[in-house]
Amino acid sequence: MWPGAFGISGGMFRKILPIGLCFIAPLLHAAEPVALFNGKNLDGWTFDVIDPEVKPGDIWSVADGILVCKGRPPGVIRTAKDFENYELTIEWRWAPDKKPGNSGLLVHASTPRDRFVWPKSIEVQLGSGDAGDFWMIGETVTVPDATAQGRRWLKRQDSVEKPPGEWNTMRVRCKGDTITVWVNGVLMNEGTGLSTRKGAICLQSEGAEIHFRKVELTPIE
Repeated sequence: MWPGAFGISGGMFRKILPIGLCFIAPLLHAAEPVALFNGKNLDGWTFDVIDPEVKPGDIWSVADGILVCKGRPPGVIRTAKDFENYELTIEWRWAPDKKPGNSGLLVHASTPRDRFVWPKSIEVQLGSGDAGDFWMIGETVTVPDATAQGRRWLKRQDSVEKPPGEWNTMRVRCKGDTITVWVNGVLMNEGTGLSTRKGAICLQSEGAEIHFRKVELTPIE
């Protein structure tokens, strides 16, 4: 199609073209997702377990592409790197033949063992029936139109979690001083004014067997 067909001169077209490319370029260079869990082992993760006699492999194992956490004793696996401005997607389920229980995803983790074995961080709750709650571990956040219960901010919606044995998806968007959480496609919580903007990512061992098959991070440009 010639520029003149739209009443645009060739010279004007040459001026407009670079502007158009400025809008197209970000689409051509979109950030690629990064698999934090590679489905084979726990390369890129570190460990902290409350019982010094227990080896990490006694709690965390990988089989058939699935990361299995036995849930006891309490502890975390933690990324060796810190991250900021990203969307994190995890897929988890409770053990098919066991009672669901408690666990959590910690973002912006910093000082180890700030409270018990948990590092200073913001916990996005994975506990059965409460997935999407916020728990503050040494950090602060404000959730508009909600009331804190001690260190806890309740999710906005009723639970949409699936039965034990079925996979759930959580998406967490951390951008600047905000955090937004979806569970199985439903907006569950949103906070602003975070007291920190970056840190490591952790998964908890907190009492019940839980499985993960995807832990994927997409940087936000």
